[in-house]
Amino acid sequence: MLTLETPVQFVKGIGPALAKLLAEKEVATVEDLLLHLPFRYEDRLNPRALNELKPGETASVIGEVRSAALLRTKKMPIFEMTVGQGVQSMKCMWFHGKYLEGRFHAGQMVALFGKVEASRSGRGFKMIQPQFEVLPDGSGDALDRVLEVGRITPVYESLGGSKLASRWIRRTVWNILEELKGGFPETLPGSLPASVLRRLDLVSREQALREVHFPPAGTAMAQLQGAGTAAHRRLIFEELFYLELGLEVKRRKFQEKTGIVFETGEKVRAALREILPFHPTAAQKRALGEIAGDMRRGVPMRRLLQGDVGSGKTIVALQAMLIAIENGHQAALMAPTEILATQHYLSAKRVLEKAQHKYRITLLTGSLDEDRKRAARRRIYEGEADLVIGTHALIEEKVEFAKLGLVVVDEQHRFGVLQRFRLMKKDGAEPDVLVMTATPIPRTLALSLYGDLDLSVLDELPPGRTPIVTRLVADERADEVWDFVRKQVKKGHQAYVVYPVIEGPKDDQPELDFALPDEAPEPEPVKKGAKKAKAGSATEALFPKMPLKSATDMYERLRSKELAGLRVGLLHGRLDADEKEVVMRRFQRGEIDVLIATTVIEVGVDVPNATVMVIEHAERFGLAQLHQLRGRVGRGGAKSYCVLMTGGKISPNAEERLAAMVRTQDGFELAELDLELRGPGEFFGTRQAGLPDFRVANLLRDRKLLELAKVESARFVAKASEESTPEERARVAARLKDTWQRKYGLAEAG
Repeated sequence: MLTLETPVQFVKGIGPALAKLLAEKEVATVEDLLLHLPFRYEDRLNPRALNELKPGETASVIGEVRSAALLRTKKMPIFEMTVGQGVQSMKCMWFHGKYLEGRFHAGQMVALFGKVEASRSGRGFKMIQPQFEVLPDGSGDALDRVLEVGRITPVYESLGGSKLASRWIRRTVWNILEELKGGFPETLPGSLPASVLRRLDLVSREQALREVHFPPAGTAMAQLQGAGTAAHRRLIFEELFYLELGLEVKRRKFQEKTGIVFETGEKVRAALREILPFHPTAAQKRALGEIAGDMRRGVPMRRLLQGDVGSGKTIVALQAMLIAIENGHQAALMAPTEILATQHYLSAKRVLEKAQHKYRITLLTGSLDEDRKRAARRRIYEGEADLVIGTHALIEEKVEFAKLGLVVVDEQHRFGVLQRFRLMKKDGAEPDVLVMTATPIPRTLALSLYGDLDLSVLDELPPGRTPIVTRLVADERADEVWDFVRKQVKKGHQAYVVYPVIEGPKDDQPELDFALPDEAPEPEPVKKGAKKAKAGSATEALFPKMPLKSATDMYERLRSKELAGLRVGLLHGRLDADEKEVVMRRFQRGEIDVLIATTVIEVGVDVPNATVMVIEHAERFGLAQLHQLRGRVGRGGAKSYCVLMTGGKISPNAEERLAAMVRTQDGFELAELDLELRGPGEFFGTRQAGLPDFRVANLLRDRKLLELAKVESARFVAKASEESTPEERARVAARLKDTWQRKYGLAEAG
């Protein structure tokens, strides 16, 4: 008898071979398969007639194949098919469509889904790269006809090529639901607490799963496509509830631990005032007050410090570290890359060298030679290092702190959550933890990534920061850009010119997190033995990538041609720490007019006299990174400019990103748009272990449900003994442990 926990191998029609394919998609149990939800629906009960279509709309069409052929053009093979309804017809085209040769024949019925465009002749319509499904003919079995036509039909992402595509998933899920009929009691592990179900009036789990896979006739298509039906809401809320419940349990467990009580008397306050380079903003005062308040308590601090570009997070974090140091403890700052760690080290040295007390600062990164690493570890162990700055090298087993009091984790989203906890527990005690990010994070992501942390936001810029004029310029106008740079230098100002790679077309420097693949239509699964179409080739045909200019090549060219006579410098990630410091110091002192660089200057270089930021191949950078780079200028009183240069034809996605950069300088607005364009999984440029891998929820779409889940999970923890039985609490706890360990890959919640 099937249950939700039954391994898929034992489902009728699957067996060991298909189970192995499913395991690659993390589908191990019946429940996993049922939570592989449709990504869209087609109205095959009332499909659109060809004579009703309008250009620009996205539509579902069912028609008969009239003709199909592979056309070989100079640029690429194009597969063309004509479908008809009576006397009406429509063309469909697939670029690089060789994989479709022989797939269709006259008389077949097909379901198509795609964007409608007017044909060149002006008569009739066409679809470019539509998604399709060949429908069963009259000889198919009854179940096939019931599931494929005459209903709202679910469409799934394939679980393994053509074998495990939509039709297979529909049949398998239907059979499972029929066999499990009545077998979804709310008392099963993983269901929601009864009190929550009653309070929110949620449908049963069985009804939710049935209706999300096979919607009843009359269900609004807009609600289905937007995952807004009652069935969707139940499943989404359930997933978010267990995420937020885990974060709430973690928060409460931390508050039961004994932390370090730091003093913040006059001696400490004097040390903080001594290092301030300017009068702090109200937001900086508020954030430091919140941090100091946490550090005075006997409970370990767990706080997130975030703010927009140039809001002064680093100086606030440095003040927090001084509180720990002045109390006789060590402070550690962990950055995700050696470049960022080195910049923090150089910045801390510059700020602290003006203090009367000589603070001992140590840098520990993976690229140091073994003798320097050993010496650094000895200083840390013997307490001869007050402030330790480094990369993930800080969490190696060989590193032992004498008296660690505060951990600052910079750009936390680039670390897995488990790495943060490993550093926190380095000496077995519970140091205070301040998580710091220069990337404005939408509230939805903050709730899911950092729901166990208190939040401090720096929402204003220091005085003197001027608005930055941002312009989008095609590569053909490069001469005008270089003339403008010359004029700014003549006025006594300086400029940055940024490139996405260091050298050559095959550069693979890991910290250059610029390559944002624009969405390409997914080719249909290929039959065994056939050649696979090149991924993304359709997009590349429409928006070909220009050869990338590199920092080293353009440094040589610009200083000898377009910017000849100016003092031009070069800065990139392959220079060692000493070389970087020399170049940055020279630029800060005004000895370099134009700094050619990669994204190493994204964080940490503060040059008030720099008024121009030129970013070549701007279409290849993410919004967050473009915003960070732009924030390097506008730090003085002079009017500042950011020039976004593009090469070749760019995709609509890139156009939208760049238009947003021109339109606004609000980092949080840009972060929201970045989240929309790239989705939560790729928001930070690289997928990372700290972000939950949701099965049914979408952080952008389901913001309100996430907020509700946070409230309800906190209430359940606070009132569990009043609103639930011991048996129900045990079931919830079992599901919570499984959810956090197996599905999200996060640290155990409780």
